[in-house]
Amino acid sequence: MPRFRTEIDDCTIELETAIPAPPDTVILERKGLGHPDTLADHLAEELSRVYSRFTLARFGAILHHNFDKLALLGGASEVRYGAGRMLEPVRVLVNGRATRSCDGQSIAVDELAEAAVRAFFHERLPELEGHLDIKLNITSNSSPGAVHTEAGAPERTDWFAPKTVTALREHQVRLANDTSLGTGWAPDSAVERFARELADHFSGVSPFTEAHPWCGSDVKVMCYATAHELDVVACVPQKSAYVASRVQYEANKDAVVAECIRLAAAAALAVPARFRINVRDIPERDELYLTYTGSSIESGDEGVVGRGNRVNGLITPLRPMNVEGANGKNPVYHVGKLYNVAAKRLAEQLFRETGGYAEVHMVSATGQRLDRPWRILVRTMAPIQLHEVNVLVRETLESFPALTDEIVSGKVTLA
Repeated sequence: MPRFRTEIDDCTIELETAIPAPPDTVILERKGLGHPDTLADHLAEELSRVYSRFTLARFGAILHHNFDKLALLGGASEVRYGAGRMLEPVRVLVNGRATRSCDGQSIAVDELAEAAVRAFFHERLPELEGHLDIKLNITSNSSPGAVHTEAGAPERTDWFAPKTVTALREHQVRLANDTSLGTGWAPDSAVERFARELADHFSGVSPFTEAHPWCGSDVKVMCYATAHELDVVACVPQKSAYVASRVQYEANKDAVVAECIRLAAAAALAVPARFRINVRDIPERDELYLTYTGSSIESGDEGVVGRGNRVNGLITPLRPMNVEGANGKNPVYHVGKLYNVAAKRLAEQLFRETGGYAEVHMVSATGQRLDRPWRILVRTMAPIQLHEVNVLVRETLESFPALTDEIVSGKVTLA
């Protein structure tokens, strides 16, 4: 396949054209809004947004922080037909680092974090009100690299306690915080779009969930598709307070299957679809996906940032992807967040320009300018000129400050 190469300052851009089309076989997964891993991802990102907005309002800058190692440890619950209760709380481990003072002013980090956690679960899983055990493990320790000498302490020791906002290194130039990568591709297939719609329809606010309050949010959709068929296994929990009997539970499952069939018809998929729901159920033993809160986090399951959906909202082993946990990372210079969003957007732009499948891989080197990745690999099915790619790359790299604003405002969804 043709391959071209160019340099922009310290950034090497390579272009491959006439790459093969993606395979007809599609294997993918999407975890819904109440899945423990999605809860962990979204809570970490909410903590970053809350902290960013607070420091922006007080100091005029987003101060150093990261909450991307957050974890949720499942509690214990008891469910009965028509009732349920919590027996042990869900433990929320807020792990990370944050600046606690700037310009001599202290920041109530722990109070901000705890209030954000409680507000998040009040919205997502209100049944957990009074059943959260919040553990705050937030330090202000700087990363390696601070070598003390007779000349004094290096700049890095003030990383989480800057004397002034203008002392922040990114006030002059934004540098990559890590050697990492971002990956994006476009376009989505019809099956990929349908999987997102299906999971969100049952786990979020929709006409179906509003009409059926028994529908829980810890949904998972797994798809296996070929050029001839689509096979879907979906897990859709039910809330015990709204399910009076095993018979009603089974009738509710039938309603979910019927809704899946309706959505597939509306999506006008090119292949016939088959649906199976809650395949682990053993009705005769009353082993069912019946929950008190609508999420398995109530009983034993754990959630960890980075184990769920990728930045594009899917888990796609047959597509290019990486294992970066983007949620909760600093939106100013953390490449594990910014490069994944930017690579996805650049791939979408390339698809619009060429009409063919496109991939983008952005690779950073720690300490190099954020807007000058060490390497960028662009791969397209359709032909495109190198100078056209360079223009699109420059536009993407120049957009990072605006991208930070979008992330902090909540306009960008990362899982």
